[in-house]
Amino acid sequence: MDRVYNFAPGPSMLPLPVLEQVQRELLCYGDTGMSVMEMSHRSKMYLEIFEQAKADFKDVMGVPEGYSVLFLQGGATAMFAAVAMNLMQGGSADYVDSGNFAHNALVEAGKYGTVRVAGSSREDNYTHIPGYTLDPGARYVHITTNNTIYGTRWSSLPDTGSVPLVADMSSNILSEVYDVSRFGLIYAGAQKNVAPAGLVIVVVRDDLLGHALPITPKVMDFKTMVEKDSMLNTPNCFGIYVAGLVFRWIRERGGVAALEKVNIEKADLLYGFLDESRLFRGTAERRDRSRMNVTFVTGDPDTDARFVKEAAARGLVNVKGHRIVGGMRASIYNAMPVEGVQALVSFMKEFEARNA
Repeated sequence: MDRVYNFAPGPSMLPLPVLEQVQRELLCYGDTGMSVMEMSHRSKMYLEIFEQAKADFKDVMGVPEGYSVLFLQGGATAMFAAVAMNLMQGGSADYVDSGNFAHNALVEAGKYGTVRVAGSSREDNYTHIPGYTLDPGARYVHITTNNTIYGTRWSSLPDTGSVPLVADMSSNILSEVYDVSRFGLIYAGAQKNVAPAGLVIVVVRDDLLGHALPITPKVMDFKTMVEKDSMLNTPNCFGIYVAGLVFRWIRERGGVAALEKVNIEKADLLYGFLDESRLFRGTAERRDRSRMNVTFVTGDPDTDARFVKEAAARGLVNVKGHRIVGGMRASIYNAMPVEGVQALVSFMKEFEARNA
């Protein structure tokens, strides 16, 4: 069958040229006579893939000197604990509660130190990024740059002064330009904009290494993992290989700055329709709307369900909203072409004409 437009929030669609290259190389990578999935992570042939992927990530992400890059396992959820165990140092940390995963991160961190909720939009159903007050004595400030479930994003970063800023960028990494030097630590699950599920990328400022709590497992101790170059144990070899192909694809497309322009175009196209629609309405406040995850409803659960079903029949799949909020959600990550958003808007107009 023909490929569909996949609006899933993660695991999500990958760039077609990347999938085609994976397909060509699946049985035999280059002249090695084997698949990447069969290679020893210690072998020269795999280390070349690994080092190139790391170098390409530093390039497209703009990682400056004084930072280390890790390719780890366990996804962002494992990092909820790892960040606290590495950076809390028996003190307190500020967390901005702006969504489901931001909330999960602060709850997990509370097991390893004192968490102060610097701001929260939980009572408003996370429809916006909340205001906040920061403690200058905090060990770090934690934010989630994009809210996958509720469809919001930080449009400007908080000024944390000398306190390290930590960001979960799982759902918008490499979709817009960030000045990495403003962060003490960035982490991101790969399954939305980078690679198959199971890989998490960490960018950590080197002066923050070496302060892990004694209870920290070796595989979650950032200093240990930097010293072992992410290979204390067997890494997610295939995921790193695919990520490397995606980093190369990003560079060939003109880099993150070029992708950001396309992502703005896609988001403007969909929000532009929602703002004029007689049937659909967006759920996030306009000033904080996500460019990656567009959430919307009709106001009637039965109509929402019918829309999701009919959209799937048109090859517009996985637009059902998260189970805890309902409605619809269109995740339009880097790999989603403009044509996919155009097709979705065209169907929404048709559905509106029949149901408004």
